[in-house]
Amino acid sequence: MGTIDNINHLNKSDFLSIFGNVFEKTESIASEAFESKPFKNFEDISIKMLNIYESYNRDKILEILNAHPELAVAKRMTSESISEQASAKLNECSNEEYEEFKKLNSEYKKKFNFPFIIAVKGKNKNEILNNFRQRIQSDIESEFLEAKKQVKKIATFRLNEINKK
Repeated sequence: MGTIDNINHLNKSDFLSIFGNVFEKTESIASEAFESKPFKNFEDISIKMLNIYESYNRDKILEILNAHPELAVAKRMTSESISEQASAKLNECSNEEYEEFKKLNSEYKKKFNFPFIIAVKGKNKNEILNNFRQRIQSDIESEFLEAKKQVKKIATFRLNEINKK
């Protein structure tokens, strides 16, 4: 990614092109973080972005949850989501697995009013399916808090990827 000086000298457009999708299709967090420059280091950027997310009210969090694609069946995904899902082999599902994901996605969305969200990095499709089967049994409040936590994990993974560049 370069030095913190390089990041601090980015204009808003360039900053958003790098950090705008840390939270799936939610550029507003990066935009807010940009306004708090200069950053002391990369960890400072990460902390600020995560704190902005944590400060959002329930409705705004629901918007962010609903910006996430369904697992294994989504047609239009960001490059980050495509890469993350491919790393878990969700793009290589058997017909049976695909149908189960499709069914679970539909039932989950109907029950909770947002898509199932899990940080897939380091997981395989069987772990993800098992997690899906368990979490669909949760109550709405528990699942909202779990989905919120998973979004934060995904953002942290994405920030770490940016930091490696």
